Amino acid sequence: MIASPKIKGFFRLLRLCLLTGGIAAAAVPARAAEGSSPLPLMFDAKERLARPDLSTVIRVRILTSVDFPPFNFADQTGRLAGFNVDLAREICAELKIEAKCQIQALPFDELEKALEGGAGEAVMAGMAVTPERRQRFAFSRPYLGVPARFARNLKARIDGDTAAALSGKPVGVVRGTAHELMLKAFFPKIAAVPFDNYEAVLEALKTGKVDAAFSDGLRLPFWVAGEGSAKCCALFDGPYLSEKFLGEGLSIMLGKDDPLLVAAFDQALSVLSRNGRLQDIYLRYFPNGLY
Repeated sequence: MIASPKIKGFFRLLRLCLLTGGIAAAAVPARAAEGSSPLPLMFDAKERLARPDLSTVIRVRILTSVDFPPFNFADQTGRLAGFNVDLAREICAELKIEAKCQIQALPFDELEKALEGGAGEAVMAGMAVTPERRQRFAFSRPYLGVPARFARNLKARIDGDTAAALSGKPVGVVRGTAHELMLKAFFPKIAAVPFDNYEAVLEALKTGKVDAAFSDGLRLPFWVAGEGSAKCCALFDGPYLSEKFLGEGLSIMLGKDDPLLVAAFDQALSVLSRNGRLQDIYLRYFPNGLY
């Protein structure tokens, strides 16, 4: 899973916020989110993929989990919701297989076994693409990259609006993470200040012990816009994507011997990327933007 066990508490809090209105992500109309950053196209706008014939497909069961908000969670009524869930429904509609589509939630730790055992045809749950998994499963093309971002303390004196202005400035980052390695590789002139965990980085940023922080673009926008930041800070420059440090991004995991569905999901994602529906879903759950 893209989310590590260390941040499960964050996801529980985020799920609570989504359900109670603390973060009005799901309630914001996609095209009404002023100032939101656009979603970079993960597909070539000129590429046209052929739609495979799915007439012989009996069922397309898409497996997900309920503990990865805002990507997958259960709403107040217990109905599955989230970015991945809405995207799954849109894919089924685009492929015109709604009657054959099912979306089922399982514990995250059971998803791989369920897919291998034939209990589903696809997994959309933030499953990281690793060399080991590529030996056992097939993956669609990535549809969303999770970037790294800076957040700055608004009281800090930073002369400029790009990362170059942070040269020599103290910037907090979690010790021993891909973000620490990326910060040092991309911005060697920045004075990286490592902390033991994400919460310590945010506290140092909020209290002014560091001028900025560097972390993943999934959590920082929610924290900056939420009550926890007390309006101390703002996103700064970026985003920054790096397959070397951050991986390939979010993809759909499918059976290793199911090239038909892989091609179908790729074709649907390509269309949704071009016609704006993927952007609509993105802004529904990330009104402040990842990018």
